Amino acid sequence: MSAPPIKPVVTEREAREVAEAAREQDWRKPSFAKELFLGRFRLDLIHPHPMPPEEDARRGEEFLAGLRDFCETKVDGALIEREARIPDDVVNGLKELGAFGMKIDTKYGGLGLTQVYYNKALALAGSASPAIGVLLSAHQSIGVPQPLKLFGTQEQKEKFLPRCARTDISAFLLTEPDVGSDPARLATSAVPDGDDYVLDGVKLWTTNGVVADLLVVMARVPKSEGHKGGITAFVVEADSPGITVENRNAFMGLRGIENGVTRFHQVRVPAANLIGKEGQGLKIALTTLNTGRLSLPASCVAAGKWCLKIAREWSAAREQWGKPIAHHEAVGAKISFIAATTFALEAVLDLSSQMADENRNDIRIEGALAKLYASEMAWLIADELVQIRGGRGFETADSLRARGEKAVPAEQVLRDLRINRIFEGSTEIMHLLIAREAVDAHLSVAGDLIDPDKSLGDKAKAGANAGVFYAKWLPKLVAGPGQLPTSYGEFKREIDLSAHLRYVERTSRKLARSTFYAMSRWQGRMETKQGFLGRIVDIGAELFAMSAACVRAELLYTTEDHGREAYQLADTFCHQSRLRVEELFGRLWNNTDDQDRKVVKGVMAGTYTWLEDGIVDPSGEGAWIADATPGPSEKENLHRPVR
Repeated sequence: MSAPPIKPVVTEREAREVAEAAREQDWRKPSFAKELFLGRFRLDLIHPHPMPPEEDARRGEEFLAGLRDFCETKVDGALIEREARIPDDVVNGLKELGAFGMKIDTKYGGLGLTQVYYNKALALAGSASPAIGVLLSAHQSIGVPQPLKLFGTQEQKEKFLPRCARTDISAFLLTEPDVGSDPARLATSAVPDGDDYVLDGVKLWTTNGVVADLLVVMARVPKSEGHKGGITAFVVEADSPGITVENRNAFMGLRGIENGVTRFHQVRVPAANLIGKEGQGLKIALTTLNTGRLSLPASCVAAGKWCLKIAREWSAAREQWGKPIAHHEAVGAKISFIAATTFALEAVLDLSSQMADENRNDIRIEGALAKLYASEMAWLIADELVQIRGGRGFETADSLRARGEKAVPAEQVLRDLRINRIFEGSTEIMHLLIAREAVDAHLSVAGDLIDPDKSLGDKAKAGANAGVFYAKWLPKLVAGPGQLPTSYGEFKREIDLSAHLRYVERTSRKLARSTFYAMSRWQGRMETKQGFLGRIVDIGAELFAMSAACVRAELLYTTEDHGREAYQLADTFCHQSRLRVEELFGRLWNNTDDQDRKVVKGVMAGTYTWLEDGIVDPSGEGAWIADATPGPSEKENLHRPVR
């Protein structure tokens, strides 16, 4: 029988080893972003821009037309915001449309849409109500369908995927009250017992968990005879005895999402429901997120498009000092930023999605960069819209409506977008994750040199290997096509984008040199330089976005009527991006990292508590982290399946 889970006590090194074991170790396919961080600008991997097959595009457009009609006639976003709930008839209507099976193969009853059209659908639905976008993406991007598609047995696919395609809602349960981005401390247990596993533990922030029919649960299997053990993934029926949804959580934004706290007490799960193998849970989660993260940039693109529309309409209607506010430079610069950045975000999303569909490239870094960059830039876009709207940007849509003005939910979009910088990997965690992948080539040849636990023999061998690698690699960082005025000439039309691509090529090599210098300087301490690594990743994100924007502009120039306008947006974005890149390079070596560490040490030691005088703390009583001791639930079950 099961025993009470014991919360693992792990060192920092042990936690890193767990994360390292979960990541994909090999690069079997080319990666544009990986090459970019190594100083190799492989434009051939993304240009000409990949395109979906005609039949895929036809089916995708057909579904989008039906979804648009549904969103325009059946979805009341303001109602969802006021009542903090998506009406059941809307959820059931989405089921009838097949929206819950967009990513599921047609042989299992799904629509079999490509990643490109899946993201277009999420953007469309999310513009009607961000809560609907989250409902659909949590179900398909990280819920039951995607892990089973990648790791499930044929029997599991036949059993669960038809349900997910039409009738059942799924959720993904990893986070715990005291476990976020450090899964090595996962406490929920799954103890083998005959042909079953017995689950005990508490899961937090279970998006869709309140209404889910099926759950993907990550739990720790203890090592024993016949069991490898480790963090393992299971498909769990949400109505199983012993499962209690103890709370429906409420948030700053995304008020309509069904996110809760779920307790497992002696929950029996058939061994047949184990996904993959014991100990593969984190690998399954990370692999699922490689493409699953692209759903988040889809919502960011939708927000950018809406912000642009509102900024354009409002800035034409509102006059100050004798002319529309758009014609004042201070406001005009904000509108230009919104338009150019939205163009780039869509370029990054579509390029990454099409690359995922083609499956010719490894997009683990591209998907992560898309999530990181879109979440940060969309937040800035929404903030600029609120500023353009002035006092009306701070006012709620209901209040605007009540006094006879257009009910523009600008403050809601700002609230709804804020979580994107946190979930599916916070910006800080994404910086570390991407940085680890970006320096993988270096660690592969020189990792033992900077590992304090390696023997002198291992270090000597690593030194020899590193010498061979760097003797070939470093000279290639000195010169390249970015120094030739004629390079990338196919991007030179009425507006010249070739100069921006030459800049990307030169800067890619500069970025690689900076990374190499930092590794030489800090060696084993490199992993502690999170400020430096974050800036390296942010530079790479800008270079990726510039590349995507130029490639998309060229595609639209050759296929659409507004190609010249696309070139103009790409040109403006690249100029804006280059300024950010130069600032980031300056901050690589000229920053306040050392001073910040001293202040933090003082803050945590209580040195500055005098600075906190003169306030009243309105926080309520309670523990910083809720008790998650295993045992039977003492609360009402709030599970509410939608039928």
